[in-house]
Amino acid sequence: MLNGVDGSNFCSPRLFTESKLWGIQMKFSKALKLNHLFRRLYSKGRSAANRYLVLYCRKNGSQENRIGLTVSAKLGHAVVRNRLRRQLRAIYRLHEAEFQPGWDIVVVGRSRAIGAPYQKLEESYLSLAKKLGLLRKEAEAVEEAASRPD
Repeated sequence: MLNGVDGSNFCSPRLFTESKLWGIQMKFSKALKLNHLFRRLYSKGRSAANRYLVLYCRKNGSQENRIGLTVSAKLGHAVVRNRLRRQLRAIYRLHEAEFQPGWDIVVVGRSRAIGAPYQKLEESYLSLAKKLGLLRKEAEAVEEAASRPD
């Protein structure tokens, strides 16, 4: 079968490799993409919510995290939804070292997350992760020290 524009046998490289999450090098994370894994997390996992996000988590028995993002089509057009997804991926990527390994995590964007300042999304994400016990103890101590007024 001829796949390329010029008629050659062209096979596009995989966008997601085992060591990359959404094309960005990650230390101990993979993308969570399978529907049955999302459903299992929704039904059997623990959850926490606030005005911007809902976070579901469940132990996965491995030494790496699997991250899934969900933003409903009800929240806006593709450009709006993809912007929120990019922001949520960036938050996780920047704070990946603070998360304990071995968890399946699904982040669901709520309607108030659309157009919310990045700082609010970041605070929201990390507070939910802390509430569910996903952050490492050292990271919690550093976060407390940073948030204390002088």
